[in-house]
Amino acid sequence: MLIDSHCHLDRLDLSAHDGSLDAALDAARHRGVGHFLCIGVSAENAGTVKALADRYADVDCSVGVHPLDLQAGEAPALEWLLGELNHPHVVAIGETGLDYHYEPEAAELQQQSFRLHLEASHITGKPVIVHTREARADTLALLREVALPQAGVLHCFTEDWAMAKAALDLGYYISLSGIVTFRNAEALREVARQVPADRLLVETDAPYLAPVPYRGKPNLPQYVREVADYLAVLRGVSAETLAEQTSANFQRLFPLARVSSGAAQ
Repeated sequence: MLIDSHCHLDRLDLSAHDGSLDAALDAARHRGVGHFLCIGVSAENAGTVKALADRYADVDCSVGVHPLDLQAGEAPALEWLLGELNHPHVVAIGETGLDYHYEPEAAELQQQSFRLHLEASHITGKPVIVHTREARADTLALLREVALPQAGVLHCFTEDWAMAKAALDLGYYISLSGIVTFRNAEALREVARQVPADRLLVETDAPYLAPVPYRGKPNLPQYVREVADYLAVLRGVSAETLAEQTSANFQRLFPLARVSSGAAQ
């Protein structure tokens, strides 16, 4: 059984399923996906992701503010974040992190917000979901600065092995998305071959970054199967072994998640 460790269920293009989220989730379940982590990106969608986690027994969520969703030039208040995290189905913090690709001028504000999320992780013990793009040095510097005992995951990883190794050394997990199937992603495939089996997660980041052969189309949680099957071949293991490993890793990293026993064996 597979787990989609990072998806945005509130943003899916549901046209392939007649507008039905129930149908989209059922399609994923029929392909062996046993659990979904729905990711918070802003104060505005915190309530939405929590409602989805309340609605579906196989959906948990995270709450946080994405570095590109910081509003009015201000980092979120720690008190607000801690309040939102106080919910039984919020199992993680984020996504948070640094993204200098689109907003390099907001580096200082992004770092302030990232520190706040890391502080919330330290206070609550909930793991952090890290987004990083073109901010390698600052991301690692902040992760080292805080040194969380329970760490977290660098999601939708697109950097090189040197950064992956540095994050792994700090206790973080590495999550790979459909990008690993793209033709020009050979450097990422090298990372995928080297990540230890007990630190690897799989995700769709749906509705973004659909894997081959669906590249360019809206991504859906059911396509985590393509990501996982591709990684299994790349790593020289069976699809069943890859699914078992990544599901067990997910439950270890997110112990509050309501993963069924079948998904974590």
